Amino acid sequence: MNLLEIKNLTVEFKTEDETVKAVKSLNLTIPKGKTVGLVGESGSGKSVTSLALMGLIPNPPGRITEGEILFNGEDLTKASPARMRQLRGNKIAMIFQEPMTSLNPVFTTGNQVDEVLMLHQGMNAKEARKRTIELYNEVGIPDPESSVDKYPHQMSGGQKQRVMIAMAMACEPDLLICDEPTTALDVTIQKQVLELMFDLQRKHGMSMLFITHDLAVIADIADEVAVMFRGDLVEQNTTKALFENPKHPYTKGLLACRPSLDENPVRLLTVEDFLNAKEDIDVSSLEMKKPRPLDQSNAPVLLEINNFSKHFPIKGGIFGRTVDQFKAVDNVSLKVRKGRTLGLVGESGCGKTTLGRTILRLLEPTTGSVNYSGKDITALDKKEMRAMREKMQIIFQDPYSSLNPRMTIGDIITEPMVIHGIGGSKQERYEVAANLLEKVGLKGDHLNRYPHEFSGGQRQRICIARALSLKPDFIICDESVSALDVSVQAQVLNLLQDLQDELGLTYIFISHDLSVVKYISDEIGVMNKGRIVEYGPAHEVYNNPKDEYTKKLLSAIPRGVPKELLAER
Repeated sequence: MNLLEIKNLTVEFKTEDETVKAVKSLNLTIPKGKTVGLVGESGSGKSVTSLALMGLIPNPPGRITEGEILFNGEDLTKASPARMRQLRGNKIAMIFQEPMTSLNPVFTTGNQVDEVLMLHQGMNAKEARKRTIELYNEVGIPDPESSVDKYPHQMSGGQKQRVMIAMAMACEPDLLICDEPTTALDVTIQKQVLELMFDLQRKHGMSMLFITHDLAVIADIADEVAVMFRGDLVEQNTTKALFENPKHPYTKGLLACRPSLDENPVRLLTVEDFLNAKEDIDVSSLEMKKPRPLDQSNAPVLLEINNFSKHFPIKGGIFGRTVDQFKAVDNVSLKVRKGRTLGLVGESGCGKTTLGRTILRLLEPTTGSVNYSGKDITALDKKEMRAMREKMQIIFQDPYSSLNPRMTIGDIITEPMVIHGIGGSKQERYEVAANLLEKVGLKGDHLNRYPHEFSGGQRQRICIARALSLKPDFIICDESVSALDVSVQAQVLNLLQDLQDELGLTYIFISHDLSVVKYISDEIGVMNKGRIVEYGPAHEVYNNPKDEYTKKLLSAIPRGVPKELLAER
């Protein structure tokens, strides 16, 4: 029996220039006690569908123009605002993508769960607090009695997401909508959250709509999978059948474009490859990558880090004196070979980003040395370091916040050239910028546009063009594909490889995604609590991990294969 039936649902958004159909005549059912995965990339209509179910489409500019949403036979498109308030959080609950922005920073997390219980269950404050502690215990938050009094900033990302799950589960809803609930989490935390949600779904017998852009994530959790593309539902099937025999080119592309732990092609396939193909692509016939030589004759050492540390003071007492040191990077030694990629992998807080920024002296090191082409850059003064940064650049994680929204793309790309006195005139620099845009797969005539006019993947390409504007030899890629859809991620990884081959670039590639790091890296350093716990050629680290922490990370990666198919293998 179906708990939810969506019939011919169409959602439109009206702008000054046009009317955009975000969801087009969608038909989707969610059976009682089952989990349906809703998959698609940014702009496919997944989140708009979930907002329509919750009665949260902002009007204006959006509105449901057609269709029905039948929840236990009741058409939610005709429900009054008061009726939707009764259902939301009570019978239909939702876990949003970003717990940091979903939780109110001025209230304790416990108070925010208490509020749901008092509003929908009629509990008093004492009863609500007791039930909240029980919920914290059920979702695995450590020391629930004291954790209920913590504010969001006092909890880790995984703990905040567990608070969101506890809040959604507070009234034991019939339907739980999960909108990208693990996208921002490390692989180990992601695994814990997925297992928790699977257990809660089975324990309470609720239905679940799990929304994600990554098919690998829902392989273990969903009974059925529905795939959306540009507002249309293009494929729906049981999880096993869809993974075993995908029909639509878009589904095939989503399955193929994510790097695999087992084997990786020389170039990653993208969704566009499948959409534009005139005949079926035989993935098994693709040429696979082979390890590149790492000896001194083929790849001499460009950057050498010796006994490198970065400590941050911990203040305490009424006078704010330093009472201890937090060792973000603790006695690290590494070698980065010319024309090769060193992958740095580990969970949030392990010190990857701090190490990258300290190498460039965006943060000053506490101890140790960094030798670049035989020169110790930790001994350079500010003027000398500025000149050195022509050769050493960084691509930051978030293309949204690393581009100035008030500057045109042309000014953004040419700004480093102006600072370093490169180019004789603005026109000359703009010609270089146009060529760089072409090199990263954008159009040269986009120079007068602003960042908000580009998608996330396009903005990351602009960040890469800016990093290339000074013709560097060495680039640090700090989680530079983490925020991207899997197909856009594949395009950017291909681009980084092409640029490395063409320009002889050297990378340090920082990520918490081990499958991505394995694909692009020649050597890998695994970081945990500020230290390198394992280091070696990429294939050796993955095929024969020695440290328990590395084994733990590898075991947490979604395999992208349903359990039924794994059992058959």
